Amino acid sequence: MAVDTRVTTAVERRSAAGRRRGSASRTRNAVLPVVVFVGLIGVGYLIALYYDKVRELPFLVPYPHLVLKAIVAEPAFRPQLLEALGNTALIAVIGLAIAIVLGIAWAVLMVQAKWIESALFPYAVVLQCIPILALVPLIGSLFGYEMPSRIIVTVLFALFPMVANTLFGLQSVDKGQRELFQLQGASRWTTLTKLRFPAALPSIFIGLRNSAGLSVIGAIVADQFFQRGQGGLGVLISVMNQRLNGAEMFAAIVVASVFGVLVFVLFGWLGRLAIGRWFDFN
Repeated sequence: MAVDTRVTTAVERRSAAGRRRGSASRTRNAVLPVVVFVGLIGVGYLIALYYDKVRELPFLVPYPHLVLKAIVAEPAFRPQLLEALGNTALIAVIGLAIAIVLGIAWAVLMVQAKWIESALFPYAVVLQCIPILALVPLIGSLFGYEMPSRIIVTVLFALFPMVANTLFGLQSVDKGQRELFQLQGASRWTTLTKLRFPAALPSIFIGLRNSAGLSVIGAIVADQFFQRGQGGLGVLISVMNQRLNGAEMFAAIVVASVFGVLVFVLFGWLGRLAIGRWFDFN
């Protein structure tokens, strides 16, 4: 009986120590980003002070509080910022949706046979390696300089992670499980939907999260070059730069960065919500 009590006490102590370590780790993970953020703000003030007092070019690098003021307290600028954010979000969502469909279809086609993968995967790599900005003039000439061209550039940015991660997930199925499905006479469709896709879900969601972040970047980059029609954050950044409105330009950059981070975090959360109970999804 005494031995059982000692064992129980030791287990409780280890459990309490584990909880303390977990609490300390969560506190550290929450505090460290805040410390780094405060340091970056301090660096921003030093750089702005240099350009203001030494270079006498205060419009190039504004003080951080002026950037914050432009975001939340400039009645003339805030509607432009919100409209540009909405346009960028629309392009990013449409481009991401197209990239998801094309990427998954491409990967499913390649997983059907090795010769199909050998024939098609090099083109996925080529797509990733091509400097997309070099294609901008061609895309503009073929499709115009408005919304369709913006969507195409966004798709080009977001497509490869979906193709590569989906293909990796579909191919990661255990060989023994595949052979079991073959012994049971399962069709290709049954094997794909009942075996390959469930096993590939973690990789698919990782690709989706990466593609979501890249779709925001693609939408902003496309905006910089295709400035006709309804402009997004890229157009707003260019306009504010041309007008030498440093605070408003940096405000648009900050909003674009925060939007990209939020999209990345959102799809990570969706991945954990969808498959977190079955897979360790980080």
